[in-house]
Formats: sequence, C-alpha cells, structure tokens
Amino acid sequence: MEIWARASDVPKDFSPTVVTIGIFDGMHRGHQAVLTETVDTAKELGCKSLVLTFDPHPRQIHDPDCDLHLVTSVQDRLERLEGFGVDGVVVEHYDKEYARLSAHDFVQQELVGKLHAHAIVVGADARFGAGNEGDVRFLQRIGAQLGVVVRVVDDLASHEGRRWSSTWVRELLARGDVEGAWRILGRPHRIRGIVRHGYKRGRELGFPTANLYGENLGELPADGVYAGWLIRQVAGTKAAEYLPAAISIGLNPQFGAEQRTVEAHVLGRADLNLYDEAIAIDFIEYLRPMMKMNSVEELLSQMDDDLRRSAQALGVPVSHRVNPAEVTAR
Repeated sequence: MEIWARASDVPKDFSPTVVTIGIFDGMHRGHQAVLTETVDTAKELGCKSLVLTFDPHPRQIHDPDCDLHLVTSVQDRLERLEGFGVDGVVVEHYDKEYARLSAHDFVQQELVGKLHAHAIVVGADARFGAGNEGDVRFLQRIGAQLGVVVRVVDDLASHEGRRWSSTWVRELLARGDVEGAWRILGRPHRIRGIVRHGYKRGRELGFPTANLYGENLGELPADGVYAGWLIRQVAGTKAAEYLPAAISIGLNPQFGAEQRTVEAHVLGRADLNLYDEAIAIDFIEYLRPMMKMNSVEELLSQMDDDLRRSAQALGVPVSHRVNPAEVTAR
C-alpha cells in the first residue's frame, strides 16, 4: 500500500483511481462497508483504490477547545486500511486554509485533478467542502458533469436501528462498555502509548505495571479495571506479541494519585522491561470500578481476584502475583 502526505504527491501513473474520503476514526462497521465498496469497485473498473483521509481531525481545527481524542490512531488507521486491500492512502494535513476549499473545487481539483478519480465512493452522510456545503446530491450532480462515477453506500444500522458511528463508540467507552464498542468496531478498542516510569508501587505489591499517561493515548474507556492484551513489537520483525494483562485506568484512589494513568500488569510476568517502548493495549472486558480499599491486605485480595477474572476473560491460565525481588525492570 502506498502512502502520501498530500494529494499533490500522488503520481500521475497511479491512475485511474476509485477514491473514498473520510476521517475513518474508529474504522467501525460503517466505515468498513464503504471501504469494501471502494476496493470492490476499483477491481470491477480496473482502477486503483485510494483513500483520502485527514490529520489532524477537522473538529480539532475548527473547535480547538474541544476535548476530542481519536478512537483510532493514524497508525492503526493505516494498518487497517492496508488490511482491507486498499492500494493507496493520502493522509492530508488538515488546516483552516484547506477547509476553505469549496465543494466544487474539492471535487474537481483534489479528487479528480490530483487523485485522478474515475469513480468516487462515499457513505450516505458524506459532507465536504467549505462549511460542509457538499453532500451526496451535490456529488452526484458534479460527478455527472465531470464524467465521474459516484457510488453511495447506504447508512448501516445495528439491530437496534442506530447507525454505526464513532460517536456511539465514544458514548460506550465513556460508560466502560468496551464489549459494546467491540461490537460496533468489529474488533477490540485499542490505545497506544509509550511506557513511562511510575511510582513503582505495583511492583512492591507483586503487580509490576507498564504505565501510560498523557494527552495522546487516544479515547480512553471510563475509569476502572479491565482485562485486555498488551501488544508489543517483536524486535527486528514486523510481528506483534500479545500478552494477557489486567489494566487499570484512572486516579489511583488507594495512594491519592493526582494524574490519570493507564497501568497494565502482564499476568504472571516479572521479567519484562518495557520502559520507553511503544505499546498498544486492546480492551476486552470491563471487570470493576476503581475502589479504595480499607487495607493493603484487602487491596491485595482484590487484585488477586482481578488477575483471576482477567485470565478467565482472556482464556489463559490463571496466574498469581509475582515476587517483587524477581522484577527485572529498573
């Protein structure tokens, strides 16, 4: 899959194309239907399939005070687009100047002119151009004028009748419903970050953790304890290693923490040194809310139960707290 930083970088010999446009934040089932139609149409017409997406998210430019975090990082978005068999992706830098393009110029100059579109595939709710003036009807009219095929993928809905959307995913994550989010996404919700040094309290209790914190982790589920997978790159390869983990999110009430963190304990492992390593975390099941215990003994008992329930949720053997003296990471 070819990747370009702007539409003007796409070479003329990468043509003709079938283009789809969108943020594709979440890459949920609705997005997947649009991408499937794009790839299938490209094969049918003997074209290249091409995705035009944007970074940063337009809402972050038009409403800089909004507290918006991406459901799916750009890295994960690109990996999943490649998995769909897309031939090329443009990750266009979105700013206020780009946003001033009229709907007409966006189609004629960007999609047809720079991206060599022979056909365009969009969802029924697609909007584009300055002030979101362009919609499906406009696209069909201008497509007829320019000799461009336009295909529209109808809105897809769940059995409840609600349209699949990133907004819905965010609502579910805000309630800690990672299993509901999985149903919309078609896969577990994932965040990414760099492992940082923490206070090492978990290590002293036999639960060493990989700590993530900061503004760029992505859309975090509600505070609580979860079962999930810690994913790391296998050194020197493109392969990924999935490690079963118990994960906590929030302000640690037991120790009066002031910073919201994500802490992942890999079940039964004392030999991992993940500091400064880029990792991902997939959330599989919500276990319980964050709680302050009456004693260290009560806390240890609860954490032992978290390990047991995490192992059951992930289908791996039950493990126990590790010997603090055997923890190798410093």
